[in-house]
Amino acid sequence: MSENTWVQASDEVWDVVVVGGGVAGLSAALTLARVRRSVLVIDSGEPRNAPAAATHNLLSRDGIAPLELLRLGREEVLSYGGRVESGRVSGLRREGAELVVTTEDGGRAPARRVLVTTGLVDELPTIPGLAERWGRDVLHCPYCHGWEVRDGAVGVLATGPAAFHQALMFRQLSPEVTLFLHTGGDPTEEQWEQLAALGIDVVDGTVGALEVDDRDRLAGVRLASGRSVAVDALVVAPRFVARAGFLADAGLAVTEHPMGIGGQLVTEPGGFTGVDGVWAAGNVTDPMAPVPAAAASGVQAAAAINIDLIGADARAAVAARAGRASDASRPEPGSGDRR
Repeated sequence: MSENTWVQASDEVWDVVVVGGGVAGLSAALTLARVRRSVLVIDSGEPRNAPAAATHNLLSRDGIAPLELLRLGREEVLSYGGRVESGRVSGLRREGAELVVTTEDGGRAPARRVLVTTGLVDELPTIPGLAERWGRDVLHCPYCHGWEVRDGAVGVLATGPAAFHQALMFRQLSPEVTLFLHTGGDPTEEQWEQLAALGIDVVDGTVGALEVDDRDRLAGVRLASGRSVAVDALVVAPRFVARAGFLADAGLAVTEHPMGIGGQLVTEPGGFTGVDGVWAAGNVTDPMAPVPAAAASGVQAAAAINIDLIGADARAAVAARAGRASDASRPEPGSGDRR
């Protein structure tokens, strides 16, 4: 893609380039476009929740397909003069007063401010057949998918301490929950007591594979020992890895989440990263944020960026006015002159 694809017709820099076109990025772009900021969204077309059949807990849009939600969001951004382009961002660097976003295919977008909303990648346990069922009957969030598996046989795969809490959460949705200890270690005495009191079965031994029926539905979990346990759904805790490797030249790096669940970009409230001109929002900064929270963080970051630009515009106007005044013997009346 040629460089001209990424600049405005006036050859001016963009007010804001948003890297990532998920709900956080599109919500931010919509907010900025509605206050007449020039905004470009660059999206690689790999939304995290694409495998899921539906988006939930989004008021008035509960159950909408994730890709349909993004399609509608892009249309709304375009309707206010924003621009959405396809591309995989490979770098971000400062050139003088500007930030420049580059893509793998040669795209180049100069910007006054940049908002990173690239989300994350779910790293799943390496069990044959598991990744293929992710977002269908292999899931992780009770708020996103719990209703759909209510009253069914739910398995919880333990790969760390979060599995115990997942088992308790899904027990709220079904009386038939099985905790597979797998590689997660033994529960504490207190946890054993709670599991027993709630009627949650515990199965020792590592899981070797998933079993699928002739209608392409999850049918069970097969242990390395050969034993099979019937389940309708399997809950796992993936490792959340922020998509932020392209930010190295900008001086930003992913840090480990305090709960040990993966990596994230650490930001101040409002999304400022600490690097001049760069903000971040959505799952790249908060791995556990559901769709509504990711969208809200995009709006908050957009408002913070706009305030920052308003201040910069006002200072530039004062400097320009002072320059004009120095060229004249006395200032013209009006135009905000102090009386």
